Amino acid sequence: MSLHGVGLSLGSTEMLDPRHLAELRRLVERYQPWVVSEHCCWGAAGGLHSNNLLPLPRTRDALDVLCAHVGQTQDALGRTIALENVSTYLEFEHAEFTEPEFLNELARRSGCHLLLDINNLYINSVNHGFDPLDYLAGIRADVIVEYHLAGYENRGHTLIDTHGAPVSEPVWALYAETLQRIGLRPTLIEWDTDVPELSVLLAEMKRAEQTIKALS
Repeated sequence: MSLHGVGLSLGSTEMLDPRHLAELRRLVERYQPWVVSEHCCWGAAGGLHSNNLLPLPRTRDALDVLCAHVGQTQDALGRTIALENVSTYLEFEHAEFTEPEFLNELARRSGCHLLLDINNLYINSVNHGFDPLDYLAGIRADVIVEYHLAGYENRGHTLIDTHGAPVSEPVWALYAETLQRIGLRPTLIEWDTDVPELSVLLAEMKRAEQTIKALS
């Protein structure tokens, strides 16, 4: 079992919600998951909470806040957590790091692990026009503990992460490349909306297994 959160808002400049953190600790203590993960993003401000995982500016100030909150969370839970790269639909004008550099520095400073969402990586590479293989070459392999796969919606001008469709062929290809470059990791296929028949989900699982076996 793994626990994958969306509500801590680790990148927010506001304090973490102590009640949320305490409830998460009780959940972790009860079920003892092999990994606890969250997202490299923010989502709360002024007493309001967004249902979206909002992007962070890749600046030193944002990194300081994120590292402090990751450290606070890890201290509260008594364990290392993993942070996931999120899909984004805009870029900030000012960035002091590439995303791999930002995540690498986050892992170095906080001691956290990384969860590599390959669907999000592919979406961002299309939306923002970069080579996903350069991203893979720049990310630290030794701190990646899990992969995520999912489906997206093509709006013509933008790819949107929906978790409501089969994994696309380009993402399967990028998954195979990731396995070759970084190595085997536990893989989760996310499907949260428009959930199909079980046979469709099992076919996606089988495709992942076949991709792994082809490289072994």
